[in-house]
Amino acid sequence: MGFEMSCPIPLNEYPVITLAHGSGGTLSHKLLSELFLPVFDNDLLRQEHDGAIFDIPAGKMAITTDSFVVRPVFFPGGNIGDLAVNGTINDLVSCGAKPLYLSAGFILEEGLRTEELWQIVLSMRQAADLAGVQIVTGDTKVVDKGSGDKIFINTTGVGMVREGLSISPRNCVPGDEIIITGRIAEHGVAVLSARAGLEFETTLRSDTAALNGLLEKVFSRTLNIHVMRDPTRGGIATVLNEICHASGTGMLLCEDSIPVSEEVKGACEILGLDPLYIANEGKMLLIVPGEESRQVLETLTDHPLGQEAAIIGKVTADHPGILRMKTAISSTRIIDMIAGEQLPRIC
Repeated sequence: MGFEMSCPIPLNEYPVITLAHGSGGTLSHKLLSELFLPVFDNDLLRQEHDGAIFDIPAGKMAITTDSFVVRPVFFPGGNIGDLAVNGTINDLVSCGAKPLYLSAGFILEEGLRTEELWQIVLSMRQAADLAGVQIVTGDTKVVDKGSGDKIFINTTGVGMVREGLSISPRNCVPGDEIIITGRIAEHGVAVLSARAGLEFETTLRSDTAALNGLLEKVFSRTLNIHVMRDPTRGGIATVLNEICHASGTGMLLCEDSIPVSEEVKGACEILGLDPLYIANEGKMLLIVPGEESRQVLETLTDHPLGQEAAIIGKVTADHPGILRMKTAISSTRIIDMIAGEQLPRIC
């Protein structure tokens, strides 16, 4: 589904964002009424209130919030706009919720090119349309040049939890199996290559994508899912360590089963990085009972976003709180929580 509009703000008159665009006066009104409101247009946003007022069906609601500060703001496979929408949707999905509405808060740096802002806003609308959600409220502030880095975006999402789902790290039990929905580390490596101006033999692209459609297919076959998490900052190693600690269980990964593209492996070797710790923006970790894992895997691989899904390990009763991995040479090593940050500003 595409969404195209020409920017209604005359770019020759306002080629960059100025402090006046954040003053609350005429230019602020122009930015809202001519750029944001037409793109995100829907009945709730047209209320032009301090927030959106809407009815919800009875049941459990999930809410999540996130801030996006990626640099560069445009990277192979996406930009900060669709990244913000997809990332927030995936956080709701990992709670077992059907995403419904998003808010969007923009911190704009004086001097940001209006054309860049326009492209970012359009990409947000396209990502929201593709996922079937609406951006219904928001806020915009402009800071002095040098006080930001082009644009920061904060998003909050709300959704309804599917009846019958109970997803929590504490649900993890020995005998569960660990599934990843596809190849890891592609987002982090794509952003790093764009930031550093690196070129590899094959163009690496971010995996940013909304996963609600993929997981709805799984939920239609089984609701017996113990844990779901999207492995963003810190990668699958960090997320699985967190789940180990929360549940008091151990985990054993199989290195040979973890899907990593040859391009990512090569880039990581050159850069001295471990793909286990690199961010993903279009992948989900699922921890499911062993008797459900084959059915879940089959469902995932039938969907375009899950074709390379794989069972990568299991939950164990021994070594509680510790993540281990059986290596390609049949030794076993501990995968610790990373000390520090490998790739700053990637999401």
